[in-house]
Amino acid sequence: MENAAKVAVEGSAPAPMRRHQVERATRHETRHLRRSMLKLAGYLVLAYLVLKLVPSLKEALSSLEHVRWEWLVGAIALEVISEIGFVVSWHAIIDPDDLLERDGGSRRTYERVAWTQLGGGLLVPGGAWGGAGVGAWILHRFGMPTKLIAERQLNLSFLNTAIDGLALIFFGLALAAGILPGTRNPLLTLLPALVAAAGLAATPAVARHIARNATRRPAKHARITGAIVALAQAVEDTKRLLFDRGNYRAVLGVMAYLFIDVLVLWSAFLAVHTHPLPEFGVVVLAYIIGALGGSIPLPAALGTIGGMVGMLILYGVAHNPAVAAVLLHQAIGLLVPVVGGGASYLMLRRTLRAISRDPRETKP
Repeated sequence: MENAAKVAVEGSAPAPMRRHQVERATRHETRHLRRSMLKLAGYLVLAYLVLKLVPSLKEALSSLEHVRWEWLVGAIALEVISEIGFVVSWHAIIDPDDLLERDGGSRRTYERVAWTQLGGGLLVPGGAWGGAGVGAWILHRFGMPTKLIAERQLNLSFLNTAIDGLALIFFGLALAAGILPGTRNPLLTLLPALVAAAGLAATPAVARHIARNATRRPAKHARITGAIVALAQAVEDTKRLLFDRGNYRAVLGVMAYLFIDVLVLWSAFLAVHTHPLPEFGVVVLAYIIGALGGSIPLPAALGTIGGMVGMLILYGVAHNPAVAAVLLHQAIGLLVPVVGGGASYLMLRRTLRAISRDPRETKP
């Protein structure tokens, strides 16, 4: 009887309500299907990489047995300088007013927090966003407001993305025009430059449009509206960071973080005796485009490794040197932040314990 009554009630529901329920269920199933398809695509990419890389992996790894140690040491030194570039930009954007120093930290506390965020990005799932979460947790312990942390971490992330886009435009056009040595294939040079230019030009307008529409949502969507408005504001702040002369430290730091890390990859080719050596402009494009593979949910940074190797091969680099150089680059990129971040966190622990024992926190 209860089931019959339930069916009768559902059958008597107004048509618009039933249609809304069907549409909501359809959207849910569509999202679930999309996520499943993305996972399937990720696993297919993983299988493809294993099938393509493993048969020749032994031969590629043999190149690492005869690595030139002077270039390896130089690559590690360059990686340290690259990470220092991140620390400089982190300080200029996340803590420009030295709040950490005033809130119980020492003069160099920002360096330790930035290095810890770098190391956390490799140990916590989510890559750079995982590192941002580690940094946010530490900043919150120091008393920085959550909203301010989120805004500034977004600014730092968007500035990195903007510099990547500008690098694609510059090196893509320079290669296509023959100004820099390397391939002139428009699909590999001009197309990435145009896509990056279109993205950089459209993003501010799209962000403003979405923010205006979000503010018209009902009050029950206040959190969504706030998040969208914050993202749009972060886009506007990124434009200010790029074009305001007063923010040169942030821009130079991000540029050093990118281009010196590309030099690490280029040095890895020298370390594994690659001949002929790939042109620097080609390595820049392969590095930036290939790193997009890191967004695929694959273990052990296989997405990044496969993306960079695949792009290097597409740009004409021989298969085995490409695999060996990228593996060496990834190993160095793992070693330096983990060691630096781990040491920085150990030094931060004493400061964090002192903050947690601060008598001001025990007051009602």
